[in-house]
Order: sequence, then structure tokens, then C-alpha cells
Amino acid sequence: MKHAHHFHAYQPGDIVYVRDGDGSKPIEYEERKSPVSVKIRGEEVRGENWTRAMLYSYEHITDTLSRMKGVSIDIEPFTLLMLLRYHRKAFEDAVGLLQRFDAVPTTPFHPIVPHLDGFEQRVLAKVSFDFYSPLVDGKDILGYWFPEAVITRESASIVESSTDRRLVFLLDERQLLYDLPQAKHSCNRYGNSFVFGREWSLSDAFAFNTLDVPGLVSATLSHRDDYKENLGVPYLLFTSSDLESLLGNPRQLDRFTAWMEGLEENGVERVSAMEFIRKKLSGEFRRLDGECSFEMGVKDYSSWSDYFDLSPDGKTSDSRWLGYRRADGKVFARGVNGRKVSQLWKVAFTRLFTELNRAVRLGVLKGLAELGVKSSGVEGFLVRYARVFFGDYYDYFGMETSLDYVLEPVNGNRKALRLGRDYYLMLLANHSCPRFWENLDTRVSFSNVAVMSKALIELMEHFDGHELQSLFIEAYLRLLNFENLYHTWNLGLMEGLEGWETTEKAWKEALKPGVPNSGYNVVTRAALYVGKRDLKGELRSLIEPYNLKWAVADTGHIPGEAHGHWDNPERCEHRG
Repeated sequence: MKHAHHFHAYQPGDIVYVRDGDGSKPIEYEERKSPVSVKIRGEEVRGENWTRAMLYSYEHITDTLSRMKGVSIDIEPFTLLMLLRYHRKAFEDAVGLLQRFDAVPTTPFHPIVPHLDGFEQRVLAKVSFDFYSPLVDGKDILGYWFPEAVITRESASIVESSTDRRLVFLLDERQLLYDLPQAKHSCNRYGNSFVFGREWSLSDAFAFNTLDVPGLVSATLSHRDDYKENLGVPYLLFTSSDLESLLGNPRQLDRFTAWMEGLEENGVERVSAMEFIRKKLSGEFRRLDGECSFEMGVKDYSSWSDYFDLSPDGKTSDSRWLGYRRADGKVFARGVNGRKVSQLWKVAFTRLFTELNRAVRLGVLKGLAELGVKSSGVEGFLVRYARVFFGDYYDYFGMETSLDYVLEPVNGNRKALRLGRDYYLMLLANHSCPRFWENLDTRVSFSNVAVMSKALIELMEHFDGHELQSLFIEAYLRLLNFENLYHTWNLGLMEGLEGWETTEKAWKEALKPGVPNSGYNVVTRAALYVGKRDLKGELRSLIEPYNLKWAVADTGHIPGEAHGHWDNPERCEHRG
């Protein structure tokens, strides 16, 4: 038996407003001021918001992991950029870990990748490998992490076509379709790549503290495969969790260390999933007959963190982010602080952002075309614009960030920079986390809407007097009028799992403000918060019917962050 553990690191940020810019430099933004602290090994780690507290805590994490073996790590690019900006020492320690262990590229901005248009998927896949290039230099086999592990064969093919390296997709065992029993814990192909599924019950037992250390060690060893042991064929037990799971309680770091030491004391070698594949392919690890040729089926749109209790087939799906069960299209409800909340809002949120993404993409492509940019240069420019958006990171590694380089695919036209900025703001607004949680009124929902609003307003200004301006006005009005989408899209015609989830009453209950100082749902509230600062002239009339005193950045708390010690436990305020 071999063992590998993968850590996935992601923080969406606490953006409440993106400041103006011409696209020639990384964005600047205003952050939420809602102080909170967490305890690690008895020490209080405090931040001016949840994101800062988490990033400051990385210093403790990197110190512990530096003594580990068999670990792989992915850190979402915007998260790593924030770490560089706010806690340089922790960033440098994290870079050291990524270079020492198997660094795993992942999709920037943490979207649900298969929910995006193929154009965005191609851009983001290429950016992910460009961003991670200084961290994976010389590695012939790379892991790849899809946010929330949501994958389809088409999305995997796009990622595969974006690199010349062999890939290992890191998934959950509930996503895999085993045809051969000997394929379990072995080297298996998926398309042109390889795939591993984590042991989810064991991973969750660590993350959610349901087993003590002896229990974790015993549960791991219980997966021993006597058949392969007797043949002398190495096999890999793979576990994974969020990096932040190491902060779930003050003793989690010590629990992880003790778990790993307990395995080593029982003769279990620790190697990463990628190293396991390398050694299988090189012959250093003996193979079963046909191993590394077994084709593993993977369920399209499956994930590592779906609502498993809704699964009709023992496999996961992406229902958590859709608001309805993919298997039968029925809208469901989930518990939030002791009450059932319809997830119908996720149906509308998903559809709305799909439309807004399309509008921004159309505007950016149209704007570039009007600048004389040939279609062959568009994708190359948008990929290179990462060197502006993540400029501080690329500068750290001494990589090319000059505007001459970025603008080469668009013939050096500096007017393209603003369009590149707006496209990346749209990408930044597609974080998956608003639809991960059950309540709409959260800091992460606010951030997504605020950033998307900024992109739409800037495109309104870019196309001032142009027939296309109305497209962005209408898109922004959809955000302002989010509550009315129930009737606009006839959402009441959808079927509820229990019957009541698609009623207008259930819809309004789900949208109810989570703060006492506003009567607007968080989507309307965030769009207004940006609009009251940015809309000028005739465009100001778009928000005149609204009470701007209610355009506040305060939101409800996320239940999963309740273990934090908040200065204001009643709501996630913004002391702006």
C-alpha cells in the first residue's frame, strides 16, 4: 500500500468594489471590513475579513506541510496572488512547498468549468498552465484540479489540448465508473490522461473530525488489498481535502501530522498520485497485467462535494450548483440555520450568470473586432492578458509582463487593454462558492455580483452611443431586477422534489435579505452598491427608482464559517 494526500487551496476574496482602471495594470479593489479570527494551536489568527484571516493562517500550514512527504497541492491563482500581496513570507513558503512537492495546476477563478462556454474554458485552461509554469518546470506528468472536481469528457479534452504534459485528473471515487475490480487504487487511463479518485469517507473523516488519529490510521489500513500485496504490486490509497480543513479546529494540523506518521510507522510509503504514475510508467513500480491501460469511466458533471443524499445512482453530480437534481430536474431545498430553504435561487443565479458571461464575451469580441483585431489574435491576447491581471505574480518569477508582449496579438493597440480587463472581471465574477452554500445572502454572492456589475458598467461606457450599449444596460437591469426573474423565466413551472420548492412564496423566502439595514436581496443590493458610485449622466436613471440607502455591502454569514470568532456575529458587515 502507498498513500497520497492532495490539498486544494482556494479563497474567493472579499471584494466589495473594483476601482477604476484602464486595463494596463492589475486591478485594485476595496475589501470587506468585517473582522474575524480563528484559533490554530491555541494562537489567535485575526484578519480584517475572512479571506485575510485564512491567508494569514497559511503560515502555520506551510510550516507543518514542509515536513511531509507524498503531498500534492493546488492553490487557485487568484488566491496565490492575494497571498503574495498580503503575506509575502507565507507566499514564498507556499511557493517553496509547491516546488518541492507536486504542484497541481488548477483553473483560475474557481468556476464550475463545464458550466462555462467552451471559449472561456479554452482561455482558462491555457492560463492555468501558463500561471503554473514556474512551479512545474521539468515535470513530465502533472496533476490537474477542476474546481469542485466537476468534470466532463469535453472539459477534460480542452485541458488536455492545452499542454504537452501527461495529466492526472484528481477526482473522487464517487465519480468513477469501475468496470474492472483490479482497477481500484491502480494506474488507470482517462482519455489521454490518467485519473485517481479519493477515498471520500476517509477524507471526510479527517476534514470533519469524525475519527481520532488511531481511527484514521486503522481506517486507512483497512483498505489493504491482499491480492496485490501477495503479488508485490504497489497500489495507491488516495485522499484529499481542502487546505483550509487543516484549520477546522485548533488541533487539526497536529491530527494530520500524527495520521501521516502513524501510516509510516505501519510501513505505508507516502508518494503523490503523480509520482505513483511516474513510477508505474517507468517500471520502478510493478504493474498488474494491463495496468495503466485500463480505461476508467468518469460520470460527466460529477463532483467531489455534491449533496450525496440526493444521488439516485450512488454517484455524485453538479446538483449542488444547479439547485435542481440533474437526474430528474426537480428543485430541492436544504437546511439553513434550522429552516428549509428552496434552492430555486441557484437555478436563476446559474442561468443569469450564463447570460451575463455571454454578453460580456460578445462585447469584448465585438470591441476587439472594431479595433481591427483578427479573430486569430483574440484568444492569444486574452490568454496573455493574464500577465497583466496576475502581473505581480509573474514579476516575482521574472516572466515577461511588458505591454508590448501582451498586446502583440492585437497589433499593439492599447485600447484592447480595457477590454481585456473587462473580460477578466467577468471571469473573476464566476467563483463557484455562491452556489456552494445554501443561503443566497453571503459575502461571496455579493462579490460575484459587484465584480460583474463593474464589468457591465465599463462596457456600457465603452459602447456609449453604440447600438450594443443596450445589451449591457439590459444585463445590468437583470441584476437589479433579480427578484422578478421568477416570473420572467417562469420558474414556477419547474417541479419541486417535495412540491413546494418552486412556489413564489419559496422563491421570495430564499431571496429575503440577511441583514436588517436593507430591504433588497443581495444581488440587487450589490449591483446598486456599484451602480451608485459608477453610473453617471443618463445612465444614472437606471437606479433612480431604488432606495440607495439600502445599497449596503453588509450580508448574511456563511454557516460554514460559524467557527470563526466574528466581531459582529449577527451579520457579515462592511465597515466602509
